[in-house]
Amino acid sequence: MVSAAPREGPRAGVAFKGVLLDWRGTLVVAPTYRWLEQTALKLLDRDISAESVDAVLARLQGADASEVESSAIDTDAALHRRAYAAWFRAADLDEELAERLYAVESTAALNPFAADVGPLLRTLHAAGVRIGVVSDIHVDLRPVFAQQNNPDGSSWADLVDAWALSYELGVAKPAPAIFAAALNRLGLPAEQVLMVGDRGAWDGAAAELGITTLLLPPLRAADDLRLQRVLDLVMPGASLTNSERSPQPQ
Repeated sequence: MVSAAPREGPRAGVAFKGVLLDWRGTLVVAPTYRWLEQTALKLLDRDISAESVDAVLARLQGADASEVESSAIDTDAALHRRAYAAWFRAADLDEELAERLYAVESTAALNPFAADVGPLLRTLHAAGVRIGVVSDIHVDLRPVFAQQNNPDGSSWADLVDAWALSYELGVAKPAPAIFAAALNRLGLPAEQVLMVGDRGAWDGAAAELGITTLLLPPLRAADDLRLQRVLDLVMPGASLTNSERSPQPQ
């Protein structure tokens, strides 16, 4: 693996020395239950008509999903799996469909990155800005970042300085501890860091620690370009070029 070039400190004119990035809804399109069902049914070579998908969705909506919708399950991978299994049983889904649904939910590579993620990561890294990923997640995100290549042969994972993943830390947003851990791993104080997310009740909690926080509209499609707003705050006057678009999973 080719590592990204070493950096000096942040360039002059950089407003923040570090940037923390949420994953789903910010860097990648967050999966909907309808998308999960369509993908799972297709992989099982089952009927993916609107009627079939609606029938599964109705079962899921009729079962208690309160535990699944709580970020608490993201603090432990085994707990996450048990919560989903209980929900699928309550919805009376067959075992094959339940297993495939969970596999789709847990495969990070199926979540498409926004087209401007690569340019943002490279621009920040080149300017000496430290980058962290903060996510309520039950799987390791490092491999999916490592699968994305930079022009110099390094990967996106080489551009990330710190990972604060809930299942590794045993704590999830909006608990201050996950943001504190991210700051510690970046080696920066709160006032020198920008947090970027898409959910006020979760990502916005970073502000309680003194972290300036940017809340973007949730990412709806891979070609929904929103990350220039991050650069506007971190490096005023700099721009992301459209010629440098991020590769998408096949």
